[in-house]
Amino acid sequence: MGRSKTNLFTPAQNRAATLAKALGHPARIAILEYLVQADQCINGDLVEEIGLAQATISQHLKELKNAGLIHGTISGTAVCYCVNPTGMEELKGLFGNLTDLKQLKNNCC
Repeated sequence: MGRSKTNLFTPAQNRAATLAKALGHPARIAILEYLVQADQCINGDLVEEIGLAQATISQHLKELKNAGLIHGTISGTAVCYCVNPTGMEELKGLFGNLTDLKQLKNNCC
């Protein structure tokens, strides 16, 4: 969808789409799972853990960071990444309404 069409949707819908896009690759899900479990890590740890090339991991980290799901701090020559609690809460809130089963009616096919 082109940028010019995003004005047809609410800010919450656009934000949810941005977050969904950031989660749209299994490597990014694996990275988030690892960061949640480890509570922080260095980029090199991710290369060993996930099994992808450094450049590929860096690209996935960039997407997650741009979406606000992680942050990174420079520590010497390495970057330390961790989950952004604010971004994760936002993710939970935006998708919570969509996945709330109490709102579903049983009269659907």
